[in-house]
Amino acid sequence: MRLLFDEHLSPKLVRRLGDLYPGSLHVQDLGLRGRKDRSIWEFARDGGFTVVSRDSDFEHLAITLGPPPKVMIVRSRDGHTAVVEDLLRRNAESILNFDRSQEASLLILE
Repeated sequence: MRLLFDEHLSPKLVRRLGDLYPGSLHVQDLGLRGRKDRSIWEFARDGGFTVVSRDSDFEHLAITLGPPPKVMIVRSRDGHTAVVEDLLRRNAESILNFDRSQEASLLILE
């Protein structure tokens, strides 16, 4: 499972979570920083990524358009990199089940 972290999350997450989610990227790595959410959505769809974001616009896209791509929304009060990393590590099994599901398009992590 490859994750695409949007600009509201730290680029450091790619390296810090590389053991669990190899091949993941940050929009900054791709020159997509500042692009419209729909452009990022399309890149993720075409590249086989799951979008990880704090932005409710991606939640709306997941609900209205469905997969692919799948979307994970991080709803932690504390958006520090270590907190987000811990959330993605603690929920690794749920994330794997989400990835395997044919129907699921959205996963909310709190």
